[in-house]
Amino acid sequence: MVDRTRRALITASTSGIGYAVAQDLLHRGMTVTVHGRTRESAAAAAESLDGDVETLHGDVSRPDEVRALATQVGTGDFDILVHCAGPYAEHTYDTATPADWESAYQTNVVSAIQFATAALAPMRERGFGRVVFIGTRATRTPIPTMIEYSAAKAALANATISLARTAVAPGVTVNMVSPGVILTPAMRQLFMSRPDAAGRSWEEIEAALVADYAPNPQGRLGRAQEIAALTGFLVSDEAGYINGADIPVDGGITGTH
Repeated sequence: MVDRTRRALITASTSGIGYAVAQDLLHRGMTVTVHGRTRESAAAAAESLDGDVETLHGDVSRPDEVRALATQVGTGDFDILVHCAGPYAEHTYDTATPADWESAYQTNVVSAIQFATAALAPMRERGFGRVVFIGTRATRTPIPTMIEYSAAKAALANATISLARTAVAPGVTVNMVSPGVILTPAMRQLFMSRPDAAGRSWEEIEAALVADYAPNPQGRLGRAQEIAALTGFLVSDEAGYINGADIPVDGGITGTH
């Protein structure tokens, strides 16, 4: 069912998964607000999308900006919040500093909860609302080279259940979608620029990546549109009985390794 009255905010939606979610919700007839770190990035994304698009900007790594954004979310009359913001860095137990751990928690957990808390109050009053956090398969199969990121997303998965049990009302749900390795334009560019990619087709590069980095029964990396499709369903009226779920979209890597 297409509902042309719903208002959706998608954080970190200037590219990648967030941008694909914005496209999907626009196609479902919703009014979409895209969010970027800067005013310019949010405006550029809005201009490139075909539909009724508004903008919001701010850096989720800065607590003062998150507080200001949360205030705007609380008064923004949003029916749907999809929180895609979740920066990561590559660190191991040996290299991650206390500052790295604090940053991972701030950007992946604190910002998400502040946004969700702000959005949920008016959702409860209206009797309809959807919050979807974009997580990672690393909550179940932690990545040793992204140690603090994996742990932070696991904390957010735990918080998803807590919010779903205590912070919602009839008609309001909180869920998480946990992607595996998703082929975004930035990721493809990164892999194509590596020295060992010279002279190889993308199909060869992807096969090697799957074998070495993300082995799964589907034999490929995921696409942002696949995450967007599930997210689009979870925020629909038809998904009203799905609450507190953490759904992996990873080709089967979680269940087979």
